[in-house]
Amino acid sequence: MSYYVYLMASHKNCTLYVGVTNDLVRRAYEHRNNLAEGFTKEYGVHKLVWFESGSSIEDAIRREKQLKNWKREWKIELIETGNPEWNDLYESLL
Repeated sequence: MSYYVYLMASHKNCTLYVGVTNDLVRRAYEHRNNLAEGFTKEYGVHKLVWFESGSSIEDAIRREKQLKNWKREWKIELIETGNPEWNDLYESLL
């Protein structure tokens, strides 16, 4: 089974959200359609802009906590390294 750490954004250089899941398509769909109560729904954070996968939930949670403690600039650099236009990657998963 794969586990994913991901970053969602409202727009380029705006509000960011870090999460972890074992089903990235389902979770991104929930965020995009305001089915996930909380932060992403409240702040309109709907674009999947970065993700990475691994085989261990422990490693994914550790990475999520690491990213949550990163400075905003580091998260932006991480996104822009692989997705400089801040495209929504959700469609590429389907």
